[in-house]
Amino acid sequence: MRYPLGYRFLRLFADIRPGEASKALMLAANVFLLLLAYYILKPLRESLLLINKDSAVVKSALGGAQAVLFIFVIKAFSRLASKVPRHTLITWTTSFFISNLVIFFFLHKFGMAVKPMGILFFVWVGIFNYFVIAQFWGFANDLYSDEAGKRIFPLVALGATLGGLVATLPFMKKLRDVLGGNWEFKLMLIAGIVLFLCIVLARTIHRRDVRQALADKEKGLAGAAETVRVQAQPLKAGGGFRLVFKSRYLLLIALMIGLYNFVNATGEFIISQVTVNQSIQARNAGPADAPAGLPRQTDSKAIHNAFMDYQLLTNIIALVIQLFLVSRIFKWVGVGGALLFLPLLALGGYALISFGAVLVLVRWVKAFENGTDYSLQNTTKAALFLVTKREEKYKAKAAIDTFFVRGGDTLSALAVVAGTQLLGLRIERYALLNVAVVAALLVICMKIIGAYKKRRAAMDAAAGAEAVPAA
Repeated sequence: MRYPLGYRFLRLFADIRPGEASKALMLAANVFLLLLAYYILKPLRESLLLINKDSAVVKSALGGAQAVLFIFVIKAFSRLASKVPRHTLITWTTSFFISNLVIFFFLHKFGMAVKPMGILFFVWVGIFNYFVIAQFWGFANDLYSDEAGKRIFPLVALGATLGGLVATLPFMKKLRDVLGGNWEFKLMLIAGIVLFLCIVLARTIHRRDVRQALADKEKGLAGAAETVRVQAQPLKAGGGFRLVFKSRYLLLIALMIGLYNFVNATGEFIISQVTVNQSIQARNAGPADAPAGLPRQTDSKAIHNAFMDYQLLTNIIALVIQLFLVSRIFKWVGVGGALLFLPLLALGGYALISFGAVLVLVRWVKAFENGTDYSLQNTTKAALFLVTKREEKYKAKAAIDTFFVRGGDTLSALAVVAGTQLLGLRIERYALLNVAVVAALLVICMKIIGAYKKRRAAMDAAAGAEAVPAA
């Protein structure tokens, strides 16, 4: 089949077909803006929090606070999702986060100190990031079948990769300088405007999807009437945690994501500590382990620059993988095979760091790890939910991508606190710990692949049974 020129271009990145481009591109734009907002905010949390030599340890410990808060957040979200339709759900939750950014701006304006502000903002960003992205992918899963989603999600996920990349380009540093004094809090308001545009896009996508379903209903297409009915209704009652623990498949995904986030959070501690040590060394013109008499201070702007450079490298890697590899990996080895790439990469990377945590090596290992996570792994995790029920796409995914992620953070925080305060471990020992956890992660991934195949086979069998006319 010969495709129009625009589709031939899009098919460089995903197996997209005529009639599918507009919705896919709007979803890509939506997640682009979500990630743009997040990456505007992420360096701010580092620059506000990493203000002394012990900040990297504090940063790890705050993951536990986020995990506890997520218990209440998910319960509230599950109740709201059972009362309002999806477009209202997305509008209300995103508006809540926008209002929080305005509150942070005025708290600073009225004189709140930077240190407690940094702690509050760090906890808030961790909740915001995982929650809105989980909600977005629940929405995207609700719009596509298993077959269409696996083809189209690489293009949708490209929007996320581009959002992260644009926010870390050099012009963002110039914008910071243009904003002048209190630039951190002015950037918060800019992120709030970006989130408002996300609401507009999500509601537009929903309306177009409903109109298409109504048109299909008028044509008498099979299943169209049921689609219209479902789209207008809230989700069935039931909590996200209950859905996770009822399903072996979902529980395995939760364990995988929790363990991987342990690895990632421990890696973030490694790069944060190495970056802080270098900042201290550069500012004081002395070694990081200098005598107690030498002032040990960091430079917030230098740290902001360092993390923006690190995120820029990460997002360039993620963009290359998303553009040229993700759809091809899905086509060559399927969702199951794609699931194994990140653990194998992390295994090799942390094994290298265990021989010596040099900043250049740590930065490149973490950039490749996070770049693969933001592109291939995020697309794969989203595709795993194409074979789930509608309530599982929203509620269970939100629970997994928030509480279980932060549960991994909490375990990492305990390991960091024990290692730094009780055992006095060197950075390289944390890398060895990650190697051991990744080995366990690979075993769980193999079990998920088996469970995914069973679910897909069951769906195919059910679809085949419906297609057979009654005797």
